[in-house]
Amino acid sequence: MNSDAPRPTDVKLHRKSRTLELVYADGNRYALPCEYLRVYSPSAEVRGHGEGQEVLQTGKLKVNITGVKPVGHYAVQLFFDDGHDTGLYSWDYLYQLATEHQARWQDYLRRLQAEGGSRDPEVQVLKFDPG
Repeated sequence: MNSDAPRPTDVKLHRKSRTLELVYADGNRYALPCEYLRVYSPSAEVRGHGEGQEVLQTGKLKVNITGVKPVGHYAVQLFFDDGHDTGLYSWDYLYQLATEHQARWQDYLRRLQAEGGSRDPEVQVLKFDPG
C-alpha cells in the first residue's frame, strides 16, 4: 500500500445511488459503488489468509452500505446490508481502490465470468462438464 496516499477530507455515503464518495483536498472526487467495495473488502473472508486464498464474491449487485464508522485516524469500517462488516478500509487502501477502480473492476468481471459466477444474487449459475 502507498503510505503517501492522501486522506480524504470528506466521505459521503449515498444510499440511493449505492456509492461511497471520497473527496480529497486536491479537488479529486471518487464515487465508489458499494458492490465494488464489497467484492474488494480487505477482510480475511474475502482476501483469505494468504496468496491464492482469495474468495470470489458473487451476488453482490444489490448490496448497499448501511453505515460508515471511523477507526482511529487511519481507516473506516463499512457495514453492508448483507451482514458483512469485518473489513477495515485504510485510507491507503481506499485511495488505491479509487485510483485503480477501472482496472480492478475489469479484473473482477473477468474472474467472475471465468468461474461462471453472477453479480445478481437471484441468479445461480451451474456449469456442467460436457464429457
